Amino acid sequence: MLSTGILAQNKFDFKGQLSGITSFSPNNDLDWFAGGRFIPEASYNITLDSIHNLDFNVAANIWGSVLFHPFDASETEGNIEPYRIWARYTGKQYEVRLGLQKIDFGVATLLRPLQWFNQIDPRDPLQLTNGVYGALGRYYFSNNANIWLWALYGNEKTRGFDAVETNKNIPEFGGRFQYPVPKGEIAFSYHHRNANSENLATIQQYEHIAENRFGLDGKWDVTVGIWFEATYTTKNKDLGDLTNQSLLNLGADYTFGLGNGLNVVAEHLISSFNKDAFSFKNTDNTTAISTSYPLNFFDNVSAMYYYNWNKKDSTVFLNYEHQFKDLSGYVMLYYNPEVQQGIQNNELTTNFSGPGIRLMLVYNY
Repeated sequence: MLSTGILAQNKFDFKGQLSGITSFSPNNDLDWFAGGRFIPEASYNITLDSIHNLDFNVAANIWGSVLFHPFDASETEGNIEPYRIWARYTGKQYEVRLGLQKIDFGVATLLRPLQWFNQIDPRDPLQLTNGVYGALGRYYFSNNANIWLWALYGNEKTRGFDAVETNKNIPEFGGRFQYPVPKGEIAFSYHHRNANSENLATIQQYEHIAENRFGLDGKWDVTVGIWFEATYTTKNKDLGDLTNQSLLNLGADYTFGLGNGLNVVAEHLISSFNKDAFSFKNTDNTTAISTSYPLNFFDNVSAMYYYNWNKKDSTVFLNYEHQFKDLSGYVMLYYNPEVQQGIQNNELTTNFSGPGIRLMLVYNY
């Protein structure tokens, strides 16, 4: 990291992440994959006084990849895109952030109904995600309660469990209120957007679809960590089974005192897409289990398992991580079904069907 004090109160930082990845998935026509990504990030902090700060952050996503079957066929892809561009003003108990940013909240970790504004895949060690353009304000009360308010504009891609894309020409808005309760916290979230189904040939096509989302989540630490995360989404146009969506996640985690500590996370997601609200005629069930065990200070092994009860499909992901002096190395084994129900589809992380092996090397500076 490079740090330069321009003034006594100001600070400039430049850092970045360089990653290389290759994988082999024999069930795919183009069974070999190789890619690289560079995310340079510059930030500048201005200390206005003892409690007020102004921050600026800019990061780019520079990437390229090739899919190929040796000596037969190949496909190449690459681009240079903005990753983060935001400015933030912070005070004693509040902050306001404007620009291309990451917005993330909720208590679930593997199957996330409240993943409204990002594409984080729990299997991705780097937790990469596209940002959203908008403004976010947060205020923190003295009792640890907090309130979020946001307004978004210019975002089109699907995020989380979005059934259809967003109309990028119409602003989105919403908020969240989080309140502490004995041994935990509970929160209510709301979001309004206009969706656009013109790119989906299988349903009625509309350019303007008013959509309202409601979310409720809570988490408690009672020896075992337990939580729930529930959302309900409704649209004002008839999109058949995509008109109303209900999602409920129930989860728990515990670290067993075995060796260096074995952490286990278990979640179950009930999802329902129906023409009529709360009819639950089309219900899907997915269970996810994650385990993680540190072998020592430099090595960690983890595993994730997803099972879709309706389709009887399994997803398996194993990861061995080693921390070198300046690098992080990963060896990943996986098995994915053709359609990965309940798992976030992330365009920054390529997941192939069938069995496979993936190697990744990451340099952070």
